[in-house]
Formats: sequence, C-alpha cells, structure tokens
Amino acid sequence: MQKTLFDRIWDSHIVIDNTQDENADDTNGPSLIYIDRHLIHEVTSPQAFASLKQSGRKVRRPGLTIATTDHNVSTDNRSLPIVDQVSKRQLETLSRNCEEFGITIYDMNSPDQGIVHVIGPELGFTLPGTTIVCGDSHTSTHGAFGALAFGIGTSEVEHVLATQCIWMYKPRSFLINVEGNLRKPHAITAKDIILSIIHKIGTDGGSGTVIEYKGKVISALSMEQRMTICNMSIEGGARAGLIAPDETTFNYLRGRRYSPKESELDKLIEFWKNNLKSDSNVKFDRVETINVDKLAPQVTWGTNPSMVVDVTDSIPSPEEFAEGDENKRKLAIRALEYMNLESGTPMTGVHVDRVFIGSCTNSRLEDLIEASLVVKGRKVSTEVRAMIVPGSQKVKLEAEKLGLDRIFKDSGFEWRESGCSMCLGMNSDILSPGERCASTSNRNFEGRQGAGGRTHLVSPIMAAACAIEGHFVDVRDWL
Repeated sequence: MQKTLFDRIWDSHIVIDNTQDENADDTNGPSLIYIDRHLIHEVTSPQAFASLKQSGRKVRRPGLTIATTDHNVSTDNRSLPIVDQVSKRQLETLSRNCEEFGITIYDMNSPDQGIVHVIGPELGFTLPGTTIVCGDSHTSTHGAFGALAFGIGTSEVEHVLATQCIWMYKPRSFLINVEGNLRKPHAITAKDIILSIIHKIGTDGGSGTVIEYKGKVISALSMEQRMTICNMSIEGGARAGLIAPDETTFNYLRGRRYSPKESELDKLIEFWKNNLKSDSNVKFDRVETINVDKLAPQVTWGTNPSMVVDVTDSIPSPEEFAEGDENKRKLAIRALEYMNLESGTPMTGVHVDRVFIGSCTNSRLEDLIEASLVVKGRKVSTEVRAMIVPGSQKVKLEAEKLGLDRIFKDSGFEWRESGCSMCLGMNSDILSPGERCASTSNRNFEGRQGAGGRTHLVSPIMAAACAIEGHFVDVRDWL
C-alpha cells in the first residue's frame, strides 16, 4: 500500500485506531495517538497543571516534556522586576509546576531560554519521525524535521501530561510542490515563498490537512528556512506542515543535547532515509504547485497573511482581492480601513513607525545574518524605532560572537534579550494604537501586536531595509 510521509508517522503512533475504511458507512472517529515530545510554556500550561493536581494525577513521562518561558518574558533589562502581575504570576507558576512534577525548565535565568519553537530544534529535542505537541499553534515549525508537530489546547495539554497520548481525527493529505529557481536567494527567502503560498491557497486552503512541501526549491533550503515554511503552515489553515528529512536535516542534528549519540544516530539516519518519505506514486487528497521563478519580495497589506502583494505592486482594490467572493470583498474593505491604507497605493510608498525582527518564524541566527547584510554601514531612519529580538539566548550569544549585535546597534537597532516579544501583545513590546510595523512574525491580525497596531509581514532582510529607508523597498536593488 502506497503511503505519504504523514501516513507513515501517523500509522506508527496509533494506540487505538478509530479510522474507518473508505467504503465504510460511518465517518471516521478520532484515534488515540502516542506523543513522543511535549513542549510547554507559561501561558497555556497553568490550567492543565491545576487540573492534574485537582484530580490527583501525575505527569506520566516527565522526561518527554520540556518547558521554557517565552510569551510573557521581558526582552529588555531582565534585572528589573516584572511589572505586569499576570505575567509575573504565570512565570512563577510554571517554575513551581515544573519543580513539583519533575519537568526540565529553561527559564529566564537559563542560558538555553528562548522561544519554545526555537529551542526545541536547537537542543535536538525535535527529531524526525516523532510526534510533537505544544499548547501553541506554531508547533507546526517542527515539521521541518519530518516530525508530525501540531498545536493543542489547554485541556489537551493536560491529557498529554497525564497519558502521553492524544485523541485526534486524522487530517487529509495535501502536497505542495515548490518548483523553479530563486533568482536572488538572499533577497527572496523562505518567508516570501510561504507568503506566496498562503496568498494562493488562502487562509483556509489547508483546513483539515497536513501539508507536505516538496520540490528542488525546498530541498535547497537550510533547516532555518524550512522551519519558516512549516511555521506558517498554520496560517494557511493546515493542522501541520511536513518536509521529509534529508542530509541537511541529519547534519543539523549532530552534536545537539537531546540528539542521539553518533552511533545510535547513524542507525536512526539509515532508518529515516528508508522510511520517512512519501512513496513516489502515492495519491494525496490535494496537490498544488508553486513556481518561484518570478517571485518578488512579499509584503502584506491587510489583516491576514493571504492579503499580500509583491513589494513592486500596489495595494489592490477590494474587488481585485475578492475575485468575485463577496465575503472576501467585505474583509478587504475592513482591512483597508483598519490599516488606514488606500487601494492603488504603491507598497514602496507605505511608511512605517516600527520594525520588529524576531518571533518563532524569523529569529534564528541565519535570519539575523541575512538582515545584517543590508544593515551594515547604514543607519536606521530617524522616523523608525527598530528592534532585533533573538529567538533564544544561544542565538543571541552566537550572533554576538559574530559581531552582529555591534552591526545592529551601530545602525540604531535595539538589541534585545530572547522571547516572543512583539510577535503578540502579551508583553511590554507592543505597538501603540495607529503605529505601523514591518514585522518578521507570522500574523498580521487586528491588534495582534497591540490594540490598534498595524502589522505588515515581511522577511528579515526586507524588514531591515525598511528600517533604514523608513518605508518598504525592493531589497533586490540593494544586493
């Protein structure tokens, strides 16, 4: 029987199989799936632990869960006390719960602290062929390693802690082939690829599916870039994103803390090579092909990630965006009003107040290196406040060893501590009402970066150029 990569991982983790034969009269039921790895943070875990205590349950396999503090942490001066009492309470609660239940935590005092979806791969906790969950939608990031990784709710966090399993309906399969050649690989990035994919399929195009990304363009990407692709699968409506592991994956894993030791890893690699891939003639439920030959740097103009255009284009009219869909037309009208933009305005004519380079989408070392290419020797516009927020303390340290912190600070960027920061309005790094931000994060929803804030999603190198000029520019002209 021909199988997809997703089928192979799913089938190898079934505890109770309630899926039905395609010819059965009744619909498929949820199956019980074993979970290999569990990641937790301070926001979605307190209620789960409280419920465990109330019912007198223990964490079944504490060694398979790791915790970090990321959403609420300050990325400014960490020697100062936490002002927000809700944030302080959540951080303290996570520490107490991890101590009580024997779970390893990388808190603000740890040299390994960082965004949960940055430190998981960084520590080698993320492995091919595994199932990984976290109370955070962007758990799909880990699919870059050929892992079935997806976000779960708080009640499910409790279920995984107590049983190391989860009930789940099997999603459908969706293949996206990415073909062509990136004309300027520094200027056109994984962020541009995934934004163009979401533009094509829409924010609900992947609903109820697991997307597998294939093609020579995907194979040529680094692990950091693959993580960006899989991270934003959720913005296309998918349950998860997957990329089959290869030599790039295996080389990344070597020597990391939780990775298997060399002799064991070599054996696993042989198994992964032979088993973690889709059969050549397998049938997917849906297939799309994206060609990147003419792909330009992408910039969002609206309030969801599908509202995106080439930086060389103008903002579309609601009718152009809707293509006959009345609901989409209404959404575009509202988006233009919220963003305080007019149809026909060139994207290069849109000025910004803030620039944020960070988040679980684009805060890894490679992202910072890319941004530094256009920052070095230039100054941030006097009209812009710009910040760099590394995804982890390890990324921050490695960047400082390369002198990137000095490049950014000399240009006028703020160099911060690691955390989720301005990706979402849950900490002190927020936009003021009406402020416009070029952001390397994953969501541009209304109020996502702060009430009344206006977010434009871009790649790190585009954000960096925007900080220098004070408005969006075609970074291909800079390289």
